[in-house]
Order: sequence, then C-alpha cells, then structure tokens
Amino acid sequence: MKYSTFLIKYAEIAIKGKNRYVFEDALMHRMKLVLKRVPGDFAVTKTQGRVYVDCSGQYDTDEVIGALLTVFGINAICPVVKVPYESFDDLKRDVVKYVDEEYPDKNKTFKVFARRANKSFPVRSTDMNADLGGAILDAFPQMKVDVHDPEIMLNVEVREDIFIYSRQITGPGGMPIGTNGKAMLLLSGGIDSPVAGYMVAKRGVKIDAVYFHAPPYTSERAKQKVVDLAKQVAKYTGTICLHVINFTDIQLAIYDTCPHDELTIIMRRYMMRIAEHIAKENDCLGLITGESIGQVASQTIQSLAVTNEVCTLPVFRPLIGFDKQEIITVSEKIGTFETSILPFEDCCTIFVAKHPVTRPNAKVIRRSEEKLYGTIEALVEKAIETDEVINVI
Repeated sequence: MKYSTFLIKYAEIAIKGKNRYVFEDALMHRMKLVLKRVPGDFAVTKTQGRVYVDCSGQYDTDEVIGALLTVFGINAICPVVKVPYESFDDLKRDVVKYVDEEYPDKNKTFKVFARRANKSFPVRSTDMNADLGGAILDAFPQMKVDVHDPEIMLNVEVREDIFIYSRQITGPGGMPIGTNGKAMLLLSGGIDSPVAGYMVAKRGVKIDAVYFHAPPYTSERAKQKVVDLAKQVAKYTGTICLHVINFTDIQLAIYDTCPHDELTIIMRRYMMRIAEHIAKENDCLGLITGESIGQVASQTIQSLAVTNEVCTLPVFRPLIGFDKQEIITVSEKIGTFETSILPFEDCCTIFVAKHPVTRPNAKVIRRSEEKLYGTIEALVEKAIETDEVINVI
C-alpha cells in the first residue's frame, strides 16, 4: 500500500511544558531538511499535539520513511490512511477496506483502539471500538479479537479528518538537533568516535568535528575516510563543519623530545588543547570523544584524568561504559562500520609506543611537556592557523 500521509510521534518532547513548541518547531525544521533529499512534494504540519507529513507528486514510500528515520526526536513513524469526516457507516467501510488491503493474510488477531479527539463525532470511543471490531469480524470471520496481545493494533483517530493506521516504525528517538547547544567531536578514522558523535547528537546537540592529519605518515585516503565517516554521521546531525589539523610537526616534536612510553598521552593532551581552542572559536560548549574505559592504554581512568587536566570545557564520553561489541553494534546501525574498518591509518595509530604508560602521573607528564616549551607553541599556532575547514553535508 502506498501511503500519502505519515503521523509522526514523539516522546520526550511531550513533557516539555510551555517550551514544547520550541522542540516541535526544531523537529519539523529538521524533517523538512531531510525530506529535501527525497523526490516528491512534502508538507510538514502540526496540529493538536500531532505532527504530520503529507506527500504528493512522485515519491517512494520507503525513501520517505528512510529519510525520517534519520531525524532525532521522532519516536515512531505511522503510515496512515486519511479519510474524510463523514458518517460512522462510512468509517466502518473505510476500516474494513484498510484491513483488507493491508493484511492479505486474515488469520490474525486484532484490537481496535479508537480515539475521538473531535467531540462532535456522534460515536464515543468505547462504542467505536466495539462496532468497528464487529464490522471487521463480519467481513473477515477468520480474524479474532485479542485485547491483551493482538497481532494487529488498529488505531482510529477522529480529528478534523479521520486517520487509520496499524504500523508503527520505531524512530531514532532523542531530541531534535540544535535544541541543546553545540559541541566539538574529535573525529578519527576508527569505529568509536563516529558513534560517540551520533550518540551526543541524539540528545539534540549540534556537532562540529576536528580531525588530526599527519602527512606523509597518514595518506590522503585516510583523510577521505574521515570525510566519508563525517558524511554518514551528517545524515543524522545535519551539516558538520570538519576542521582538518596538520599534526605532523607537533607529533615529531613530541616523539623527538619526550619519553616514548608517554607519547600517546602527551599527543592526546595536545589534541585536546587544539580541539578546545577551535571549539571555543566556534561557540561549542563541550568536547566529544569516543573513549571507553580500559579499551586502550590512553583510556585507563588514570590516562583520562591526565587528559582532562588540560581542558576547561566539559568532555563528553558517551561510550565510556560500552564494550567494543556494543560500539560495533551501533556503528553497524548508523552505517559507519564498513568505512571505519578500511585499512587507512590515522595519526593516533602511527606514533604508538610499544609499551605505553597506562597509569600516567600528571606531575611527571607536565615535566616531560616542559621540554617542549619554546618550540611547541609556534607549532601549535601554525597548526591552528592552517586549519582546513570542510563543510560536510
């Protein structure tokens, strides 16, 4: 069945009280943007606590649903049949027709759940449940009523028009993009950081990103891999402003000057310093990383504490308690996994010590960094000045 109307359900937005309209408007704005990717004409409207998408022209139902599934804030997408407000006998006919077309196999259990939002309709909700159920049983005797665990939950909503639906496609949930500020994602070519960006964006946070590139030790294909990951995440988050930082000279200075078992943690501290500088220049209110406790040497609790020391902005780590398989599951869901496992290394994997320190001492790390003073400042300034900005859509 080709549907011309979709009912959009939300969850958290409904509890926002007097500010709910702000979140509804943000949700509708994002829906309009993603539907521009899909051929067809679409009208996104709001009425009586409901959001609808009306479709016209040449469009594909699956493509419409696919686009809407990238919109944070949508709890469910319901393809509906909209029929005019007429007599109750007409409604019975429309409901029977809907069941006949939607379910070729009639050996199913069902329940009718009617809601009379328009109180001028002459039949009460409880009476509609019984009478519409009776009409279905008369038309299809092989069907049975099950009010506890039905295979088909047939919803009938009486408003200015009447909406009939039984399918609810689970949406991504969360909050609409842009309703909770902006943050800077430290994006690498690995599995974790794209997932971290997706998860924070799901809470309504607009995402920018920074990638640390180290030519000639990392290739242009490694850089393109990160751009491709950003494109996939941007399907959910909207345009990502990707900052590409040339980190080679800084890494070489650290490699030549500092103890090799401290390379990873010191490099990480300078990445955080640079990311925070760019974040503040772009009105970001926090940093996002893909770290998970104990996954690698730089992600022990001690290492994370030493890394945090150089930051004044909050650092959001949504994967902190995830194991690797849980992260992979999300990456497969959002379509980043296959790109993440392409064999193009980033700067985090090129300069790795054989035996990195796992319990760094902040005082010791600061003393090692003092050896860089006098040269590292100019290198950091140059890296920031030569920031390559790519708007990823």
